[in-house]
Amino acid sequence: MTKLDAFGRRYWPTIALFIALLAVWQIAVSFSGIREYLLPSPLSVWNALWHGDVAWSQHLWVTTWEIVGAFLMAAGVGVLLGTAIAWSPMLANALVPFLVFVNTLPKVAVAPLFLIWMGYGIFPNMLMGALIGFFPVVINTAVGLSQVEADMLDLGRVFNAPQWKIFLKIRIPNALPYILSALKITATAAVVGAIVGEFVASQKGLGYVIVTTQSSMNTSVAFAALIWISVVGLVLYGIVVLLARLWAPWAEGVD
Repeated sequence: MTKLDAFGRRYWPTIALFIALLAVWQIAVSFSGIREYLLPSPLSVWNALWHGDVAWSQHLWVTTWEIVGAFLMAAGVGVLLGTAIAWSPMLANALVPFLVFVNTLPKVAVAPLFLIWMGYGIFPNMLMGALIGFFPVVINTAVGLSQVEADMLDLGRVFNAPQWKIFLKIRIPNALPYILSALKITATAAVVGAIVGEFVASQKGLGYVIVTTQSSMNTSVAFAALIWISVVGLVLYGIVVLLARLWAPWAEGVD
């Protein structure tokens, strides 16, 4: 069986579902008399994707940069904080309540503060995406580093391995599947955070495109922007899945 056959056999239900939904959508719009500004047809959205008056490449680049930056920031800060929590009980007691408090803050309400502090730009939207996506990485990193089989730790102590070496050789490989699982969640959360930031304060980006379509009622362009956002999120998620299979193929069931 070739890779193409395996791919088709695995994903044909999803592909068939999307085709069926698009067909129902097109038929419903064509025969129900729904106005274009309320629900554009799939053909109108397709035309807007490629032939609209929007500078898609420019907006797509800005949003992609924001999402990738938010993801990398959330991953880096999350792993560092999770490692600190697992390494020191005192740090865990100090950090966990504060991180829970930060995570419970309504992110939409925080976005205007970023605008006041940092103004318009890509970096505030990166911070918004990182703020939404970092918490699962912190928790999963701490859990993965802490929940190690006692026999493995005892084996390291038998050989008089120092604490840092046990951490590096035993705890980190044990935590890797947990971290990669959290990064899958963060990949989608970074998309949400970046778009929320663009809704509140931006002059470029796909979220900005959606906001500007409200005044012109150009709904097909808004749908096209949503599709581009989904494409960026799916690509980022696919990269994380690929990394998980390369770095931790033994732990596909951690999710």
